[in-house]
Amino acid sequence: MNILVTRSSMPPLDEYMDEIKELWETHWLTNMGVKHRQLQEKLKEYLGVSNIDLLTNGHMALELTLQALNLRGEVITTPFTFASTTHAIVRNGLIPVFCDINASDFTIDADKIESLITDRTCAIVPVHVYGNICNIEEIERIAHKYGLKVIYDAAHAFGETYKGKGIGTFGDVSCFSFHATKVFNTIEGGAVCFNDSDFGMRIYRLKNFGIRGPEVVDGVGANAKMNEFCAAMGICNLKHVNDEILKRKSIAEHYRSCLEGIEGIQLSPLQENVESNYAYFPIMIDEKIFGFSRNEVFDKLAENGVGARKYFYPLTNTFECFHGKYDVTLTPVAVHISKRILTLPLYADLSEDDVDFICRVILQCKKRRP
Repeated sequence: MNILVTRSSMPPLDEYMDEIKELWETHWLTNMGVKHRQLQEKLKEYLGVSNIDLLTNGHMALELTLQALNLRGEVITTPFTFASTTHAIVRNGLIPVFCDINASDFTIDADKIESLITDRTCAIVPVHVYGNICNIEEIERIAHKYGLKVIYDAAHAFGETYKGKGIGTFGDVSCFSFHATKVFNTIEGGAVCFNDSDFGMRIYRLKNFGIRGPEVVDGVGANAKMNEFCAAMGICNLKHVNDEILKRKSIAEHYRSCLEGIEGIQLSPLQENVESNYAYFPIMIDEKIFGFSRNEVFDKLAENGVGARKYFYPLTNTFECFHGKYDVTLTPVAVHISKRILTLPLYADLSEDDVDFICRVILQCKKRRP
C-alpha cells in the first residue's frame, strides 16, 4: 500500500482534450489568450471578487503584489507558513517582522500584531492556514488605524467564504495558489484579487515585462503570465471543484469520527461563519499524553506506506538562509506547534478504507496507559 499525502485533482482526459483542441487551430499558447480570459471571468464569478488577474504561480502573485504596492520598510507576518510567503517579502527588500500564531487555528495572532508596529511598518501579510481563516475584523481594524496595507496569502483558502463573502474580497489584495496539489489547480498557477484598478494595471505590467502598449514599455517587469494549457486545465477543474470539496469534506469528517476524543491528539477546530474548502487535515500530537512524538508517528506511517507531512516545519524564521537574523523565541507558540503538527493524506479520491487504515496505524502508536 502506498498512500500519498496529496494527489492532484484532474478532469476526465477527454474533457481536457476537448478544451485544448482549439489551441492547435489558433496556435495561441500564451500572452493572455482566449483560455486565459475565459478562466479569469469564470474565477471572478466563482470567487465573488471585483477584479482578478492570473499569474504563472502563487509565489509570483505574492512577490509581484508586494512590488506593485511599492512598499518600503517592515512587514508583519507569520513564520508558520510555506517558504514562499517569507521569501516574497525578503526578495522585495522588505524586512519580515514575525508575529506569533494562535494555538487553536494556527493563523497569525491578531492580538499581538499591534505591539509589533513601528514607524517603519508598511503592511501586514497574514496567512490563511489549512483553510482556517485569519481574524479578519481585527486585522482590518489595525490596518485602518495605522494606515497599513493588508495582503492576504490565501493559498490554502480557494473557494472559501467568510460571513457569506468570498475570501478574496478581504484586504487590499488576496493572493491564491493554483499549484497542482491545491484544492483547485491549473497545474501551476496563481491569482491576485483586488479592488483598486490602478493596482490592477501595475500588476499586469509587472507580470508582462512592464509593457503598457504595443510600442510603450515604461516600467521594468517580470514574466509571470499564465499559459493557455494551464488556463484550460483551470477551466476544466473549476467545473468539478464543488464536487471535489464535498468529497474532501466527507473524508475530513471520517477522520474526525476516527480521531476525535483521542487523548494526545488535537484536531483543528471548525470555524464559525467559514465555508471551508477542507484543504488539509492537520493533527497536533502531544507526546506526553499520546506516548509517541510527532516524528515517531510520521515514521510509523511511512513504514506502512503512508505519506504524511510536517507542515509547517521548520518555521521560516529558522531557515538556514536566515541564520542569525531572527529571534525564534519571540514566536514560542509557532515553535511549539511546528514540532507537533502533522498533516494527514487528504484528497478527493482518498477512500474511507484508506482513512481507516491511516488512523489504525496512528492509534497503534498510542501508549497503553495503566
